[in-house]
Amino acid sequence: MKNFLSLRMLDLCSRLFIMLGIDYPVMRRILQVKLTMDQRRVPTIFEQSKSKEGNQFIKSLGLYAFYGLILIPFIMFGDYYLFQMSLVFAMMMFILMTTMIADFSAVLLDVRDKNILNTKPVDQRTVSMAKVVHVCIYMTQVTGAFAVVPLLVGLFVNGALFTVIFLIEILLIGMLIVVLTALIYIFILQFFDGERLKDVINYVQILLSVGIVAGYQVLVRIFDFSDLNIDFTFQWWHLLLPPIWYSAPFEWILNGNSAGYIIGYSILSVVVPIVAIIIYSKLVPSFEQNLQKLLQYSGDNKRKAHRLDNLFAKIVCKSKEERTFFRFSTLMMKQEREFKLKVYPSLGFAFVFPFIFLFNEISMNGFGGLPGSKYFLTIYLGNIMIPAVVHMLKFSSNYKGAWIFRATPIHDESIFYRAALKAFLTKLYLPLMIVLSIFFLSMFTFRIVPDLLVILMTGVLHALLSFKLLTNQTYPFSRSFEFASDMDTAKNIILMIIVGLFGGVHYLATLLPYGVLGYLVLVLIAALISWKLVFSAKEKRSPAGQT
Repeated sequence: MKNFLSLRMLDLCSRLFIMLGIDYPVMRRILQVKLTMDQRRVPTIFEQSKSKEGNQFIKSLGLYAFYGLILIPFIMFGDYYLFQMSLVFAMMMFILMTTMIADFSAVLLDVRDKNILNTKPVDQRTVSMAKVVHVCIYMTQVTGAFAVVPLLVGLFVNGALFTVIFLIEILLIGMLIVVLTALIYIFILQFFDGERLKDVINYVQILLSVGIVAGYQVLVRIFDFSDLNIDFTFQWWHLLLPPIWYSAPFEWILNGNSAGYIIGYSILSVVVPIVAIIIYSKLVPSFEQNLQKLLQYSGDNKRKAHRLDNLFAKIVCKSKEERTFFRFSTLMMKQEREFKLKVYPSLGFAFVFPFIFLFNEISMNGFGGLPGSKYFLTIYLGNIMIPAVVHMLKFSSNYKGAWIFRATPIHDESIFYRAALKAFLTKLYLPLMIVLSIFFLSMFTFRIVPDLLVILMTGVLHALLSFKLLTNQTYPFSRSFEFASDMDTAKNIILMIIVGLFGGVHYLATLLPYGVLGYLVLVLIAALISWKLVFSAKEKRSPAGQT
């Protein structure tokens, strides 16, 4: 096997691993096998190249390097490092954390090698350390690709000292992300097992994705941009924002700002990663032991059709056949972990984004004028996710079971599509809108009830348009997730513009007497007609007709 450069560099630290009680030669051999296998896997960010030859991981590093270009303007912004480097590290942590979640959480939670390693005289501490080092090697390569151009720009614009600090902070961030992710999983493993554990891990990955985006928005808004000056007022909760920790050393060393909170942030940037590593090293044995839970299958976790699903099926579906496929679609959306991992973050963003814009308005003008304003229209941002979710209705990890659509004695195949779209609208979209509506009603009073009904009906109409433009008459859950990234960009942009048009017409309707009620009637009629047109009866295609 290939003697990788990363392994040769790791040899320089072999004494450190031996001091920690690690069997270094065994760990090195495990890493060599894992790195060899890495050359054959496809990172999520580069998944569409799966069919092409070559080392896909190396190719994907070029894409990370391209993403790194977005950091350059902030590095050249000026010398208020607390602000500009907070943004740099927020974007960097977003990229690295989402990469960690998407590509290498599976490495930390991998139990497939236990059947081989557990039959050999290999210490569990050595196995766990091999996993962490494996992820660290990967994250170092990704971080290096992402940060190499910004580092060079920082060297030429801000000098060598800036670059040295930047490099150290990047290494600390990488350590923090890897170890914190492992600690989160250690915590989860203490309380759950079997299938439920896999579900919880899935939801944690989703929450992390949404939380990173929301945290980035909050970070930008803690700085005051009045009169073209950037002001920062320390609040205790700012201690919960790691990007500020890592920007503080620049402000302290390069600008000579020795305020207490700057020094405190700087200390946190070093101490927290080190403490996290120490805690992780102590918890490694229990981590490996609890990983065995992933191999357990509990009979208590068998899925049963919920009474509420049956109730919805009776309400929204006309025929027995349609109710059957409605329940089938509902179960697929509940049980498919990969579907949830790809769709639920979009639902989370749809929930968070309206409040981000409201937060901006409240921070500038307070709550006083909010109830009488038209800022409730920001709820339209929740409809932007509809095309992405409708597009995902075509995909499944168990796509080979799509033969069921051909085997059923049903001649009108529009039943399959209607059932899937109704399942999305009732099980995903409607609950989201209900929760958003409760929050918005508490802020804007019950005067906006007609407006919320308009937004709900435009969402249904938008889902119909998305289905017509994006599904290409593909059976629900009948394609591999490998092709999930093949979304028509032009059509997606058109559908996003349509959301804006719905919102614009709604705003104009609020300016007219009874305009909102009239708009509601028009949208309702349009949705009913569109539903009839989109789901008109279709004869089941021949086997050659479905791709």
